[in-house]
Amino acid sequence: MISNLKEQYSPLYFLAALGPGGLAVSFYIYMYFMVPHPNTPMATTDFIFPLIAQKSAISALLLLDYVIILFLAFLHFRLLIWNIKEYGLFKQTQAFEQLKTGNQEVSLMAIPLTYAMTINVCFVLGAILVPGLWSVVEYLFPFALAGFLAVGIYAMRLFLDYAIRIMVTKSFDFVQNNNLSQMIAIFAFSMVSVGLAAPGAMSHHKEVSALGIFFSVFFSSVSISLIIFKITLGFKSILEQGVSREASVSLWIMLPILTLLGITFVRYTYGFAHNFDNTDGVSKSWLFLLTSGVLSLQVMFGLLGFYTMQKLDYFNEFIHGSTKSVSSFAIICPGVAFAVFGFFFVHQGLVLNDIIQQFSIAYFLTLTPFILVQAKTVQLMLKLNRKMLQ
Repeated sequence: MISNLKEQYSPLYFLAALGPGGLAVSFYIYMYFMVPHPNTPMATTDFIFPLIAQKSAISALLLLDYVIILFLAFLHFRLLIWNIKEYGLFKQTQAFEQLKTGNQEVSLMAIPLTYAMTINVCFVLGAILVPGLWSVVEYLFPFALAGFLAVGIYAMRLFLDYAIRIMVTKSFDFVQNNNLSQMIAIFAFSMVSVGLAAPGAMSHHKEVSALGIFFSVFFSSVSISLIIFKITLGFKSILEQGVSREASVSLWIMLPILTLLGITFVRYTYGFAHNFDNTDGVSKSWLFLLTSGVLSLQVMFGLLGFYTMQKLDYFNEFIHGSTKSVSSFAIICPGVAFAVFGFFFVHQGLVLNDIIQQFSIAYFLTLTPFILVQAKTVQLMLKLNRKMLQ
């Protein structure tokens, strides 16, 4: 692996660690939705290990899933440590000071974004490796809240430093804003929001649930308000200048943002039903509407980005070609996001409403496009790692 990049380093290299972290979570989704886990909101070792012990075809698939998750988690932590070291060296250079005078300062938001993903990866590893986790999970939720809040405060500090500078000094470059890369800040706030929403949905203590939902609403509200502002400015510059060829991959950034906010609102739905409305079930029709709406927007932004990048020959040059661009790591997150939310759409939107039956032919046919996108995303991640990090 390359090292001591110094001036050649970019905070966007944190996306190289973010990708495998997100993919590790995406492969846990199979266990989350397909392994029966009555009376708990997550599939843990208590439910997974007995299925593995049966030594059936299902056991083999679960073991394969374990291997993939552990490999991706290892890759995430390896690249995270590498990034922390390289970023420390980068901060000592003139290039870092130069970064903080232009539009690219927003790339620092990739750091809290990745840290928030690290907490999610740790939670997944706990679920699949620690027996009896759910018996002590209520003691862990406050630590999870503290962790995500710490990352959220760090993200807010970075963003406010950047936003105040460009407002006071009038140094924002609208000509160079002909992409949606400024929305990485929204991506980071959305990641914090979905993390805080987890204890809000899963805790049986109303106080913990309320704290999680309140702070999650804070960051999701910030995200939604900034989407309106940033996407308007971005498309204004795109329509005036034409989209930046190298940064055209940023047209896909709405996919992970939509996934995170969509899952956040799914978690609100469950948290309100269990801890506030005191009902046994949730509004199934609302979950169908929510997941359908999010998926529809993802398809629209996915097609817009794909055909634009195809028109610009982005894939041949920056993915399959010899040209190296650190922003190309951003292509991993949309694939992860689309695959993950596809599972939420199928299970929370379709299966829960008895539109299709779980494990039926229609069920697997509906999941197929999301599984194929996930597989292609793994292939792209490995390809970019070989190209950019060796």
